[in-house]
Amino acid sequence: MSRFNSFREFYPFYLSEHGNQISRRLHFIGSCGVLVLVAVAIWQRNGWWLLAALVCGYGFAWVGHFFFEKNRPATFRHPLYSFVGDWVMFKDILTGKIRF
Repeated sequence: MSRFNSFREFYPFYLSEHGNQISRRLHFIGSCGVLVLVAVAIWQRNGWWLLAALVCGYGFAWVGHFFFEKNRPATFRHPLYSFVGDWVMFKDILTGKIRF
């Protein structure tokens, strides 16, 4: 079903779907929000914050795709690889490997 045999094969495709700088920034902001909301969920011991984290992360990312990239998020076709790709791209932005 998938044309990718590994995440290593998928990641260049993932990056090609995130060429717009505003979209990358929205992904990064959404990921920061996810980290904060997961911390709040743990601190408050309330799982509803995890739902908020999910909405935050995907909400920012999907706005980036639909309004700036003008493409469909890879999440729809490759959910696991896309999830991992979000966090690898987040790390690559933090370390300066990808331009913010």
